Amino acid sequence: MTAPVFLSEHLDGPELTLDGPEGRHAASVRRLRAGERVDLTDGAGRVAECVVREVLKDALRLDVIGRYKAEAPRPRLVVVQGLPKGDRGELAVEMMTEAGVDVIVPWAAARSITQWKGDKVAKGLHKWRSTAREAGKQARRFHLPEVTEPATTARVEALLAGAALGLVLHEEAAEPLSGVALPPGGDIVVVVGPEGGVSEEELARFRAAKAVPVLLGPTVLRTSTAGVAAAAVLLTRTGRW
Repeated sequence: MTAPVFLSEHLDGPELTLDGPEGRHAASVRRLRAGERVDLTDGAGRVAECVVREVLKDALRLDVIGRYKAEAPRPRLVVVQGLPKGDRGELAVEMMTEAGVDVIVPWAAARSITQWKGDKVAKGLHKWRSTAREAGKQARRFHLPEVTEPATTARVEALLAGAALGLVLHEEAAEPLSGVALPPGGDIVVVVGPEGGVSEEELARFRAAKAVPVLLGPTVLRTSTAGVAAAAVLLTRTGRW
């Protein structure tokens, strides 16, 4: 079994102390013991391979046995997620993080029942980013996904126009996702609509931005599961899986 992963900004030196919430979790919840292996990462690719030297009440003292920089996976997969209702947004973020999505963009689509306005913006972002952080550690990722600020439809258009390949999941599309031609490099941007789907106006704007509507199987998936399903297809086809 691979070593558990904890986040830390302090990775330099022959000895490290993992304290704060991460150290408390490692010592009190995970109950790690002296001699066990752990990996520390800054979430941006830097990794310190460590062995537990001493367990304190709410911290670990660690000996560093190796360091390296994990390369960011390519091509980057960006998923624009239409805001779902309830806690399905966190579910979508959790699953996409586990699968390996690199960037998650919250999108206030025309048919989104949930709308982040006022205090809800900071609250919603905090939930999504906390979910991505915890899911990334659980999945033993050394590059945590970026959860961006909420995007307008105009911002989504710009993302699609600048991508090597832009895709929009749509139940009436003729071309299956499994058959679309993939670019040799660059970002792949996938748009997932909310519960009511992508509106005709939004679809027309995304087409104008060079996006390709694609079909994700014969059934209609929930917005919270469509992103991870699309990611699985694309990560397999690009060789990242």
